[in-house]
Amino acid sequence: MRKAQQHRWIGLLLWGLITVLGGVVLARMELAQQREAFETDARIVHRLLSQRVVQHDAVMATLALLQPAPNASQPEQRLTSLYPQILSVQRRDSGASWPDERLRVAEALSRALRRPALADVDFARGRYQLVLAAEPASFALQMDLRAVVPWSEWPMAPETSPVRVSLAYEGQDWVVQSGRLGEGGWRFGFHKHLAADSQPFDVVASRQVGWRELPWAWMLTWASLVAAVLAGWLAWLRQRAARRRAEELLRLGQVARLNTLGELAAGMAHELNQPLTALLANTQACTRLLGEEPPDLPVIRGAMAQAVEQARRASSVVNRLRRAVERPDLAAQLQAVELQQAVRNALYLLEPEFKRREVAPALALPTAPVAVLAEPVALEQIIHNLLMNALQALEQVPVKERQVTVTVQAEGGQGGITVTDSGPGMTDEVLARLFEPFFTTREAGLGLGLSLCETLATGMGGSLKAAQHAPRGAEFRLSLPLAPVAPEGRP
Repeated sequence: MRKAQQHRWIGLLLWGLITVLGGVVLARMELAQQREAFETDARIVHRLLSQRVVQHDAVMATLALLQPAPNASQPEQRLTSLYPQILSVQRRDSGASWPDERLRVAEALSRALRRPALADVDFARGRYQLVLAAEPASFALQMDLRAVVPWSEWPMAPETSPVRVSLAYEGQDWVVQSGRLGEGGWRFGFHKHLAADSQPFDVVASRQVGWRELPWAWMLTWASLVAAVLAGWLAWLRQRAARRRAEELLRLGQVARLNTLGELAAGMAHELNQPLTALLANTQACTRLLGEEPPDLPVIRGAMAQAVEQARRASSVVNRLRRAVERPDLAAQLQAVELQQAVRNALYLLEPEFKRREVAPALALPTAPVAVLAEPVALEQIIHNLLMNALQALEQVPVKERQVTVTVQAEGGQGGITVTDSGPGMTDEVLARLFEPFFTTREAGLGLGLSLCETLATGMGGSLKAAQHAPRGAEFRLSLPLAPVAPEGRP
């Protein structure tokens, strides 16, 4: 019973541990996949936006190379129809000035850097201006950030994607797609400059993975699989324990049958020796009387001699049978045995019997081991018989009133086991004859169990006593000599 509970607790602990470890592994794998997908999308976004801003540099370089004539019809204005992201094109011819001071400053910077330069960045309106200094004319492009994004090649669905993408520049932030960012869970980040020095914007991407996005279905499947495997393992352990219990019960039963046979043979020898002895004496007397009479009756004397011989042979056969089945000398096989462990072994073997009768045994075991001098198998047989007698007595009372208590104690150089039950108890007449061979109160009983237990206890130098248990029931106390204790404190 105790081992079964230990196996159940171990199974639950293993299930929880393996389930948690498996869940952690599955969660980490899912997070790794989410991170990889996020980083792949972020790199694609960076590449697409970088291609666009590089394209803007190429457009402005083309304008500087073409340099339309001053009196031309300004063909650069047709760029707005070719590139949707270009809202307007401004041109400053030689000798003219820019209408905006910021354009003049940007042109001076562009001339110094020999590349396009930013003139005005207004992320609140989604606009920025790009200026290229050239001769004889300089150009300025007004860009629409929303149109800069190549949506046809975009790797995510902007309306439903959980990834937040934005462009950042000197404290300004323009959201390309809002995504879904919340509290808790795991957050991935991506931050990288665009590939054009003229438009030094940063691509910032964020991804929040919440608890709901973990692979709960796979985790539940894993937990179920682990539970099934552990349930099979526990069932195998139960089958193995039941097989071992059956083997132990079979071994104990075989020893009990041999001991019972010895008890039975001893009783039969005791009962037959008296009439056989009387028969032998009477036959011898008859032979003597017949020999003193005048008539010579050789036939009668021969018959009586044969009867004497047969009687002696019968007595010899009975004596040989008794010697053949006589119990071994227990005193020569004594060793130190711990009473607590012997009680646990007996309860383990009788666990199915306790469950069938719905009885939970109560144990009163001292913390310090109590070791006695005993023959292990004989000791187990005594405890087994006492517990079985208690269970059979409890069958006569309601289930709610069934109690069995096993107490182990050491006192006065003796180690004792006391088994009490809440059964119907015994009368004084039954108590007086309880250990007599062939005395029983059960219809199918042989009346040898308690007699055998007393004989075994006596053979080991101990005693077995019975008494009434208040307020109801029976009490059996087994006492055996304590084992000597070594100097280091061990038996």
